[in-house]
Amino acid sequence: MQHDLPQELQDAIQFSVDHESAWDRNADGNFGVHVNDPPPWNRLLGPIHDRGPVSGAVAVNGRLLAQWGEPDRPDLTFSIAKTYLALLAGVAHDRGLLPDPDEPVRARVPGIGFDDDHNATVTWTHLLQQTSEWTGKCFGLSDQADHYRAVTFGEPPNGKKGDLRPLQAPGTYWEYNDVRINQLSLALLHLFGRSLPEVFRETIMRPVGASENWQWVGYDNAWIDLDGRRVQSVPGGSHWGGGMSVSANDQLKIAQMLLDDGVASGNRVLSSEWIARMRTPCPLAPFYGSLVWLNTERRVFPSVPESSYFGVGAGSSFMWIEPERKIALIVRWLDSAFADTFFGKMLHAVDAVCSRQGTSTLAN
Repeated sequence: MQHDLPQELQDAIQFSVDHESAWDRNADGNFGVHVNDPPPWNRLLGPIHDRGPVSGAVAVNGRLLAQWGEPDRPDLTFSIAKTYLALLAGVAHDRGLLPDPDEPVRARVPGIGFDDDHNATVTWTHLLQQTSEWTGKCFGLSDQADHYRAVTFGEPPNGKKGDLRPLQAPGTYWEYNDVRINQLSLALLHLFGRSLPEVFRETIMRPVGASENWQWVGYDNAWIDLDGRRVQSVPGGSHWGGGMSVSANDQLKIAQMLLDDGVASGNRVLSSEWIARMRTPCPLAPFYGSLVWLNTERRVFPSVPESSYFGVGAGSSFMWIEPERKIALIVRWLDSAFADTFFGKMLHAVDAVCSRQGTSTLAN
């Protein structure tokens, strides 16, 4: 940690360091989401690796205020990869590959699991908002694996994890379900006709100025033939292994692009329209947008403004974007039970620093 920082910033950072995730740093130990799944879903299908300490970086108005831990170390970011899938869907939309997200998925990518009577009405919006009720198997995993799944910021389930739940019509029920997200990723792979990590590098990471020191990998069995090429489909997280390994500093560049309404280094990366769509509350779950967590009525994180929105990954990893104060923040391996307090402390620190400097972080 930088010791020349204002005391309020040091205190907030130290709070995160003092409340590290309970997960072991060694991936062979108590590490991951799969360990709490009922059989047969409690096993890894792709690679994982050891983690680093609590790490992070925070910027205000595009200026780096502080970084701590090992901010350049690529680490698994778990479900923040879902948010990255939403960015790729935005790229597809902006480039005309996905002109209408409310169109059924099968209209553009038939033959990959959306053609039966139940799944035929699943739209891209349903998948992005986690209301698809898509049913089937994706690389050997049944959607049942995440039925009745409890998530920290969602409604408590009324059943036991992994028990078969009666399906509802697509678009009528919200459920955080990683198998359905993997099916979205597969659909995007077919939509682009290219490896999603390649597309992500070309359309997001390089334009925002990220390093090349990251990787997004799939399950060992997640290879498909795509126009005569062998391509791996990647998951929207690391629930069963694989996923996105990326540094806090690279993630901060993505967060800053979103904070700047889709612009990086003077160039447009994503349309304002798409970012607004991502931040639009799901009617069935107003605390959720398109693969981002919203702070509607300050429900998710009461200590920060309602305008805030988040990428959240198990472990826990957080991307916090606060448009009113122009804050972009990444923190990795923070115990999620202390996240709200940490964000409140960081908000106070930013306000105090800006007040002493005679500047305002509020948007004009």
